[in-house]
Amino acid sequence: MFNTRKKKESKLLKDQEFGISLITYTSPQSINAEQFRAIRTNIEFAQVDRKLKSLLISSCIPAEGKSTVSANLAVVMAQTEKKVLIVDADMRKPTLHRTFRIDNKEGLSTLIANPEVKFNQVVQHNPETGLYLLPCGPIPPNPSELLGSARMTSIMHELNQYFDLIIYDTPPITAVADPQILATRVDGILMVLRYGYVRREEVRQAKEILDNVNANILGYVMNGVPREEGSGYYSYYGYGYGHDSEKDSKGE
Repeated sequence: MFNTRKKKESKLLKDQEFGISLITYTSPQSINAEQFRAIRTNIEFAQVDRKLKSLLISSCIPAEGKSTVSANLAVVMAQTEKKVLIVDADMRKPTLHRTFRIDNKEGLSTLIANPEVKFNQVVQHNPETGLYLLPCGPIPPNPSELLGSARMTSIMHELNQYFDLIIYDTPPITAVADPQILATRVDGILMVLRYGYVRREEVRQAKEILDNVNANILGYVMNGVPREEGSGYYSYYGYGYGHDSEKDSKGE
């Protein structure tokens, strides 16, 4: 059995706990939520000839919104009645436990460091979204070593047997080695780029890092693109293919 949140607590989720970052749950009819459903469709079509069981989501540099994209994409994926697990593999600045307001005393780091612990003892189920959640757990002093371990490989294989889709939220690609370590063990990579923020050379560097390990880049999500709607503007999420990601989002 997985850990399941009490119904009394879950009544507060929509308005108070999830907050604006989980737009696909709090405002499912919004433009942003619709963009995530479009991203879901594009990913599904991109893998017609190959079943996508595991997806790594990262960014080129910090503060591009990769954790927000991971959480929202996981929600819309779960809406297709798939058994979806989101794993907080960012062992440096984990956010999953804050987004879903879950306990982070045990998680991925616990699972890797303690072979006697089974994944269903630390994976939590969220009935409101239908998602399964594996938080980071205690932040370790050696994240790269843990993620590159044989134990982590074994865990990923075991999770693949149980879940229809596993989404790994990882640190930025150019910051640490963690994403490229996991990139060789997943079926596809989705890069998150923030409009008007990330530079061309940073995108190129991230792509080269992934190319060096023969990672399967499915495409990119452009986050925070302004679109005119009447007299105002709002942010939205757009999906594109990897070769377009080298376009400079700062207009340089």
